[in-house]
Amino acid sequence: MNSSIVGLKQNFHKAVLALAVTTLSSVAFSAETDIGQPQGGSAPPDARDPHAYSDGFTFERGPYSQEERQLKLADEHKFWAFIGDRFEYDTDSETGVFDVQGWYGTTYDRLYIKSEGEVEDGRLQESETDILWSHAYNAYFDTQLGIRVDQSREGKDRQWLAAGMQGLAPYWFEVDMTAYLGDSGRTALSVEAEYELLLTQKLVLQPRAELSFYGKDDEINGIGSGLSQAALGLRLRYEITRQFAPYIGIEWTDKFGKTADFARSEGESVQDTQYLVGIKFWF
Repeated sequence: MNSSIVGLKQNFHKAVLALAVTTLSSVAFSAETDIGQPQGGSAPPDARDPHAYSDGFTFERGPYSQEERQLKLADEHKFWAFIGDRFEYDTDSETGVFDVQGWYGTTYDRLYIKSEGEVEDGRLQESETDILWSHAYNAYFDTQLGIRVDQSREGKDRQWLAAGMQGLAPYWFEVDMTAYLGDSGRTALSVEAEYELLLTQKLVLQPRAELSFYGKDDEINGIGSGLSQAALGLRLRYEITRQFAPYIGIEWTDKFGKTADFARSEGESVQDTQYLVGIKFWF
C-alpha cells in the first residue's frame, strides 16, 4: 500500500515537471516570435539616424574627413606647434637668450626646426639652428635626422649633419640627445635633460642640465675637444595659462679643458652665474 502511494507521488511530480518545461518552452518560442527576425532591405521610417550624435560630421564630409576615401585614424591628420621653451633675459650681462622650436606633421613623422642663441645690444651674437626630420621610434621617443647650422658673430660659421633622439625618459625626464658630424672630421654631442616638478597646479619648478662635447679643437670659435661646457639651471614659473608662463631662475655655467683655456686667453670668465627672468609659451 505504501509503495503504491509513493509511486503515484513520483508519477505526479514527473507530470508537473513535464508540464512546466512545456509551458516555459512555449513562452520562450512566443517571445522570439514577437521580436521577429533581423530585418533586411531599407530601414523603417522610424529607425534611429546613425549620424544623430555626430553633429552632421560623417566619414565622407566635414573638417576631419579624408578626400575620396573613408576616414580611418586620427594620426593621418597633420598638426603643428610652436614652443618657446626659454625666452629669457640675463639681468647682469644684459643679454637675451632664446630657445624655441616648431614642428609640423603627423603623429609619426614631423619636420622639426630648433633654434637657440644669444642676443646682446639688439644684435645676434651666436646661434644654433637644427632642421630635422623626426620619426616616432616608440610611444615616448622620436629619432631625428637632419642638419645644424651654427652662426657666430666673432668666430666662424659651421655646418653639421645631425642625428639624435628626443623624448620622455622613465620618471618623466625630458631628454634631447643629438650627435653631429661636421667638415674636416669634426664631431660633437649635445645632451639636454629637463624635469618638471609641480609644486601646485600652476607653480612649476624646472631643473635643467645641458652638456656639450666636441671631438676636435676649434680655436677660431674657442672650443676645445672633450667636455667643453656644462650648464645647470633652476627655473620657477607660474602658469597663468598652460600656454603662457613667466618665470625667474638661476643658471650656472662652467667651461672645461681647452675651452676654458681659450676663454682665459681671451680674458673671459670660465664660470658664470646668471639670474634670469623669462617666459615660456606654446601655441
